[in-house]
Formats: sequence, C-alpha cells, structure tokens
Amino acid sequence: MSSTTESIIGRANREGAALFRTWFDAMTSAPERGEQTAYVFVMGSFAELLSTFGLHTSFPEINSLQMAIRGEAAGYLEEAEDYGYSPDICGYVKADVAMQLRGGAHPMGTIPPPSIAVFTNACATYVKWAEIWERLYGIPCVTIDLPGPRTESYTGSGVSSEDRENELRYVVGQIHELIRTLEEVTGTPFDIDRLREALGHANAQAEAWRRVHEINQNVPAVYNAVTDGTVYLGVANAFRGTPEGARYFAELVEELDYCVQHGRAALDDERYRLAFVGVPCYPLFRGFNEMFASHGGIFVTSSYTSFASGGADVGFTYDLDHPVESLAEGMLVTTQAGMHRMFHVDRWLADRASDFSLDGIIYHPIKSCRTVSTGLADARRSAGELTGVPSLFLESDMMDDRVVSEAQMRNRVEAFFEGLSSRGAVSINTGGRS
Repeated sequence: MSSTTESIIGRANREGAALFRTWFDAMTSAPERGEQTAYVFVMGSFAELLSTFGLHTSFPEINSLQMAIRGEAAGYLEEAEDYGYSPDICGYVKADVAMQLRGGAHPMGTIPPPSIAVFTNACATYVKWAEIWERLYGIPCVTIDLPGPRTESYTGSGVSSEDRENELRYVVGQIHELIRTLEEVTGTPFDIDRLREALGHANAQAEAWRRVHEINQNVPAVYNAVTDGTVYLGVANAFRGTPEGARYFAELVEELDYCVQHGRAALDDERYRLAFVGVPCYPLFRGFNEMFASHGGIFVTSSYTSFASGGADVGFTYDLDHPVESLAEGMLVTTQAGMHRMFHVDRWLADRASDFSLDGIIYHPIKSCRTVSTGLADARRSAGELTGVPSLFLESDMMDDRVVSEAQMRNRVEAFFEGLSSRGAVSINTGGRS
C-alpha cells in the first residue's frame, strides 16, 4: 500500500474521532476559562449564530448515543427511571437527565451546565426536554417556531410566494429576538461579520455534505452510510460553521473521490446495496452492521444522516450579503427537508432506489422515538409499491439494550438475505438487479 493511500484511506474516521475528543475536552474545561455552553439539538441548532457569541454547543442526542456506543447507557437509563421517568419515554432524554443528576458526568468528559437552551419545534420532545433544563438551571429557553412543510416537496414548491415571504418574516423576527437574548446572556454584542464568516464555513461544509450523500451512488460503495456515516454526521453537527468543519468535509470528499478513482470499496464483497431508515441501534452498533456485512450487504444510503443533520445535505447556500435573512431561509429549507425525510420517507426512497441501485431497504423503528418510528409500517408499504424493493422491519432501540435482542434480529436478517438470494437479487458483478 502506497504512503498516499495509507494517509488518505480511513482519514475521515481517524480525524472525526480526534475532533470529537477535542470537542468534549473543550466543553469539559469551558467553565475553568469562564466560557459558556448552549444546549441545542441536531435539527435546527443555529450553531452558526451561537458560535459568534463564543458559546460552546452541547448536543444531548450526541451525548446520549455516545453512552450507548460505549456500553454505558444502562446505568443512566435506570437512574432516570428510579428518579421517576417512565421506561416508555425517549432514551436520549432519560440518559441526559441522569447525566445532569450526576453533575454532567459523561464517558467522554464532563458536560457543563447550560447558560441557555435554543431549539426548534422540529421534534415535540425538544420542547419538553428543554423544560427539564429550565427547571434544573433556571436558564432562558428560546424556541424557534419553524413552519413545517405544507407540500410534498421540502423545497417549498406549491407554497405561494406570499406565504413563503410571511414564513421568512416570521422566522427572521424570532432570530432577532434570539440575538437580543444571546447578547443579554453572554454580555457580547452581536457581530454580523462574525456571522458572515461562520455562514461561509457552513456553505463550504454543506456543499461537501451534499456531495458525500451523492457519492455512494458509485458501485461499489465507498463508505458505509450507517457506521462511517454516523461519524460524518457527528462532525456535521458539532463543527457546523467552523473552519475545522469546513476543512474536515473538504478532506472527506477528497478521500471518497480517491476511493472511487482507485476502485476502493467499503466492503470487499459487496453483493447487496441497502438503504437504512430510522435511527441506528447504538447498543449493538458494530454488531448490527456485521449482521448485514457478513452476507455482503452494505448500507449505501441512510435517512438518518439527512434528518439528523437537520436536512443539511440539501446543500443550502447562505447569502452572505444578507446573513440574518438567509439564516432564516436556510433554517426553513433544511429543517423542512429533514422533516420530509422522516414523514415522507417513502418518497425519499423512491427518489433513491434507482440512483443507488438498491437491493433492499432496512426499517429500524425504535421504542424510544415515536417521531421517527410512527408511520414506518405505512411508509414501508408505500415505498414497496413505489419501488418494488424488498424490505425488512427490525424493531429495537437506539439506547436501551433491554429491548435489543441480537439473536432475534440475526435470525430475521438471515431470513431476509435468503429471500433476496431466492429472488435473484443481484451481485454488483452481474451489472444490475435481475
């Protein structure tokens, strides 16, 4: 293997891990430096704006999934349930509550208490979750109410220009209110040039993120959309609007293009190209993927990397001459796109079935998240009618290993691939689906 290949292949995963170590370390030590932290969510984080006020951003979804991947979620979940939270509610919420009760103790460091919480209405749980922080810390909680998609298209086609202008004015007004609150919380005046700089980095990152999603149309796939994709997704959220984020994604595209040009496959024996719908099974993260990889199945696309990046994969470009107004438009377009991926995933799959040469679709409804999981059975039926692509429904959870049955899932995956084989679903060596 050449030195060039050694330096490029796997670089994104290595550097992604290093960036996250830096990210957690910076939050852990922030109080010592007198720096403040904002609690935000992945769908509509306003990270570009918050960074201009010198705020660290803590994503509770990322904090919680890191516990599950490291096999440490159970203690947090049980502590929250002992405290009075129902086993039926979101596992992310319970893990976060227990972490707060432990003074921010986390497997990756110490998450400091928030100075402010900023969130959108993209998920109803966000609103109730932030109320917990409000009660614990007495902080200001700012809800940005983003009008949801009213048509089948996230681009807004079908919505009158008058309605769109009204939506934009509504969101711009809320952003100005948020800016005033941020000035009060941080004691820092708003600097529109710093916002322009952050939006410029976000533009570069968004275009690269869009390209990352497209590139796996290549056969064979050059990354796994569930395992590798989750690393990329984490960086997309945590480093949005930063020079580190822009540089990471420029280098990621370079790595993936190199793989395409040199015939480097993410899975040596790629036989079946799969789409993943839902949130990953973090308690069994690598093991879940291995169930499919052992049969030559690779996840080439994932709805999760779209909606959990707040729809940033559409590649929206901010207008740097009108940063506040463009930020409002960007939040509308991307968040509505993310919601479209959740609530109209059948149409999303119909758009991708041919482009990504899909052989199968894996639906993963989870106990913890009704927002993502409700309606997947209907979406599966509809997508089947639209695409004719075989599918598998696997139920477990994103956090709680008490409801994850590896043996049962493995048996169903075995049966699924037996079915694909009997249908004559195609190996890439035969050039297409039979």
